[in-house]
Amino acid sequence: MNPMSISEVRKNLQALILKTAYIKGKVILSSGKESDYYIDARLLTLNAEGAYLCGRMILDMIKGAGIDAVGGPTLGADPMVGAVGSLSFQEGRPIDTFIIRKEPKKHGQQKQVEGPILKSGARVALIDDVATTGKAFLESLDVLEPMGIKVEKLICIVNRWEGADEALAKRGYKLTAMFDISEIHT
Repeated sequence: MNPMSISEVRKNLQALILKTAYIKGKVILSSGKESDYYIDARLLTLNAEGAYLCGRMILDMIKGAGIDAVGGPTLGADPMVGAVGSLSFQEGRPIDTFIIRKEPKKHGQQKQVEGPILKSGARVALIDDVATTGKAFLESLDVLEPMGIKVEKLICIVNRWEGADEALAKRGYKLTAMFDISEIHT
């Protein structure tokens, strides 16, 4: 298989989002807001091609940023985290990954952050599938910041432009999206 250029990756990812994950119709979002469309990102990120394309985009977006690990909140980040880890190893530049639980486990080591141990000062990229209000990113920051983790990049597949940027900016962060909602919702 010939490697695709990043512009081809992006074009194919957009087409796949529209084909598999973009659903028109009334729905209540996790934010509680009603919407006339939904992006079911699991239909994209749990698809072999979608996982590959998302992983390639993320690796391109963090290239040269000195990132020690990539991770995000469960369940949105889980498939992308696996793709990033596998692709980074395959490309000869392995990067650790992690997943943030909604709350610490009640048994075992009672961890909230799963994966290789992140040390204070580690530089990470925080990823999620769709950003609406930014709640999942904010909750993830609440877990990582007290650990001394430096969140250098916040990346999502689609930014719905419904408050996430503003909420994250108030905390001193900038959200970067693979796609603006205007490129998906027509």
